[in-house]
Amino acid sequence: MSTPTIRGQAINAAAVRRDFPVLSQTVNGRPLVYLDNAATSQTPRQVIDALVRYYETDNANVHRGIHALSMRASDQYERSRARLALFIGERKAEHVVFTRNATEAINLVAHAWGDRHVGAGDEILLTEMEHHSNIVPWQLLAQRKGARLVYAHIGSDGQLDLDEMRELIGPRTKLVAITHASNVLGTINPVAEIAGMARRVGAPVLLDAAQSAPHLAVDIEALGCDFLALSAHKMLGPTGVGALWAREERLAEMDPFLGGGGMIDRVDEQMSTWAPVPDRYEAGTPSIADAIAFEPAIEYLEQLGMDNVRQHEIELNALAIDRLHSMPGVTIHGPQSPEARAGVVSFALAGVHPHDIATILDTEGVAVRAGHHCAQLVMRRLGVPATTRASFYVYNTAHEIEALVEGLGKVRRVFG
Repeated sequence: MSTPTIRGQAINAAAVRRDFPVLSQTVNGRPLVYLDNAATSQTPRQVIDALVRYYETDNANVHRGIHALSMRASDQYERSRARLALFIGERKAEHVVFTRNATEAINLVAHAWGDRHVGAGDEILLTEMEHHSNIVPWQLLAQRKGARLVYAHIGSDGQLDLDEMRELIGPRTKLVAITHASNVLGTINPVAEIAGMARRVGAPVLLDAAQSAPHLAVDIEALGCDFLALSAHKMLGPTGVGALWAREERLAEMDPFLGGGGMIDRVDEQMSTWAPVPDRYEAGTPSIADAIAFEPAIEYLEQLGMDNVRQHEIELNALAIDRLHSMPGVTIHGPQSPEARAGVVSFALAGVHPHDIATILDTEGVAVRAGHHCAQLVMRRLGVPATTRASFYVYNTAHEIEALVEGLGKVRRVFG
């Protein structure tokens, strides 16, 4: 694949954009300005080519056949797993389980680990800034087991109160499940410090890295978490594949999540025994093409350099915050420092509903997200029904921030 930039140099977004066919189109007669990356990122040609190549040359099931196509597909599938493991700082590829997405990864832990280890009276600590995918699975687990959910609050600055976290983590805490970066506020949480608090009471930490793995250098040892969930489609990869990483001792504590082909060792009439990890947690035919195409997405990010990805987004954050603050009636939610947030800026424009803002911006070719962003607890804390969210990635430019601001100027003119 072509190298879009050299590690250690700033990202040349204009050069990067040439690898993304979708970005060359016009929408409503205007060049597409795609600022909805927190929902899903766009896909470079290298990933698209990998998908096509699999279906054209290697379309076969993995781990099943001893013919050439199956063996080639299996090799590519496992190579992608190993590449992902190294990307997050894990040397043992078998500690990475492929799932459909981060949501399924969290549900896997809630069932496979939670059903065995969480009991009546236990507490699961969450935060108000969680995506629904890191709330609802624990609600269902608590209902099944008689456990209780406890929430850490968001301060007026969009940050967690670590003193409150210390008070909430106690002898009843069975699990701490937190987001690394908020999909609404952009807040980057001090995971290592929180993990240290959890370790003191013997509670494992599940990290929702769906909004951090695409944008920050993620090192599982430095973070100190026990489980980590992510999705490929937010980090230049295809939809339909995500992953769960878990420490070896945690994987040993888990029961199977789904039963079926591929996850068994021996099947008898009344009982079965299980395959080793990670196969134990990958029942049935997986999303083979998507998993294989995940590797070139990871390779693309590695060649850009995650430190460069982070710096590029900080610069876009700084410009967006500065330009939005200059507009009368605009309120930016979350940390005001560009360095304190991922590439996400949620805002309100006084007197205009976020859905109307997004609709008018679309007429200008600017794609943003409006709504509660699957984070209704955040909306209640902010006292709003919804926000407008602009989210950035490696191919976004300063010119596109200006297009957003110009589009908001049209919103203000339409609504007076």
